[in-house]
Order: sequence, then C-alpha cells, then structure tokens
Amino acid sequence: MTVIPESELDFRFFRAGGPGGQSVNKVATAVQMRFDARHSPSLTDAVRERLMKLAGQRLTQDGVIVITAVRFRTQERNRADAVDRLQTLIDKASIAPVKRVATRPTRASKERRLQAKAGRSSIKAGRGRPDLD
Repeated sequence: MTVIPESELDFRFFRAGGPGGQSVNKVATAVQMRFDARHSPSLTDAVRERLMKLAGQRLTQDGVIVITAVRFRTQERNRADAVDRLQTLIDKASIAPVKRVATRPTRASKERRLQAKAGRSSIKAGRGRPDLD
C-alpha cells in the first residue's frame, strides 16, 4: 500500500453551492485537491500507469489528478474525504491485474455443447407449421 505524503498534495478551498444556510456564501468549505501523478516520486511506474488509467476524467493533460470534495459542510471533513478518495484510487492501482491463463475446452465439453445445440435446433424446428403430407 503506497502512502502519499502531504507535501505532494495541493489543496485549494472555495465556496460550495447547495444547502448550508446563511453561511453558505461566506465560508470556503469545498476542497479541490491536485496530485501530480506523472511526476510523483512516491509511485512506481506500474502503479503510476494504472492510476492514470483509473483516474479517467479526473486526470488532466499534464498528468495531474484533480479531486473535488463538496460532500460535507466543513473544510476539514472535505479535505479528509478528498485524501481518502485519492488513497482508494491508489490502493486499486496498487493491485496488479492477474494474467489470464489460456485454456482449451475438453473434448467432452465440446460434445456436450454440440448435443445441446442439436437439441435446441430440433425443439425450434418442431415449432413450425406441420406439413400437409
């Protein structure tokens, strides 16, 4: 599990929309966190590649992951939420995909499949109008 140091994270705070009562237009509680994944020394090359693929639309052309957190009404909780979401992405990227081992079907399984196809074919053939012979 890779842990990103706080020094690599850049936080910007702004006013969030939505409910919040009288203080919604006065307090900057929403958080926009930026993490430069392309140049981060904390990530290995393999994890970096998978992370950039997982980030999707949150990734800028410069290789910076932008996470916006507006779920909570306090700056601290939104900041923690953004860090948690980034950590979840990194944890997912840290798991290397398992290579699929190609296998061949057995002769018996091929025969069963062909028998099932023939059975379905005869069932469907019997659904038509009967011959007038």
